[in-house]
Amino acid sequence: MAVVAEPTRNRRRRRSGPHARREARIGLLFVLPCFLLFLAFRFGPAVAGVLMSFTDYTLTGGGSFIGADNFTRLKDDPLFWDALKVTVVYTVLAVPGTIAVSVGLALLTRRAFRGSKVFRSVFFLPVVTSLVLAATVFVWIFSTGGPWSTAMGWIGLPEESWLSHDTLVVPALALVGIWSRFGYGMLILLARMQDIPRELEEAALTDGAGPWQRFRYIVLPQLRPALFFLAVIETTASFQVFDAVYTMTGGGPANSSYTLVFQLYDAGFKYFDLGYAAAIGVALFALTLVVALIQRLTIGKED
Repeated sequence: MAVVAEPTRNRRRRRSGPHARREARIGLLFVLPCFLLFLAFRFGPAVAGVLMSFTDYTLTGGGSFIGADNFTRLKDDPLFWDALKVTVVYTVLAVPGTIAVSVGLALLTRRAFRGSKVFRSVFFLPVVTSLVLAATVFVWIFSTGGPWSTAMGWIGLPEESWLSHDTLVVPALALVGIWSRFGYGMLILLARMQDIPRELEEAALTDGAGPWQRFRYIVLPQLRPALFFLAVIETTASFQVFDAVYTMTGGGPANSSYTLVFQLYDAGFKYFDLGYAAAIGVALFALTLVVALIQRLTIGKED
């Protein structure tokens, strides 16, 4: 055994010697172009945006350092706080709704049955559909006399356009957000469910556990890493909602659907106040980071 083990140890030493370092350098050369592109087009603009938030830079002139004046202005801007409130309400409605629908459809389609692949494809279709095009259709769906208002009349609710109602416009946008995102979450959770050992559920079924008990004590704990990932991704997407708002409401009525990204867009591309727009972006990044950390401590913590 010693005669065989000695050459093996020698081979391991050779792999961790100059030959291994040469392979590592070659690998880094292949990675280097992508890394440089990341620095140039992702990290670079992010750093530039943070630096710009401390200036009065505009397209018409300026660009001098003004310290934290933009953030002080942000603190005193009632429009910012209204936009923050709308963004948080939208996120509170859209994220849990998206995750709940994703979990439900993943459970329904996890087992192979006739046409299961077709159902999975149909459920994933909204993810690859142009949201601007879909939002145009949803404008008609939520309009007065449209399918949604007609359905509301059937159950005794007023037949009015949700998009023109200052209280119902954000729930309507949240429904569109859920529709456009649940297919992605379903796919992530479905992939995780396929890795759960069936023996665990079969043993629980033998012990008399019902569907809810099997889901709560076997499936749900196994889904925690995927749920944490999905919560962070969906929260980030909800904080950055813009295209549906721009297409369906334009921030109205009376700024009741005016989100943070919409305010950033107005400040930067309507009023050309790029320093203030950058400050809004930094505030949005800080908010997203704090929420992600809270989710890490609650959903993503290891038992």
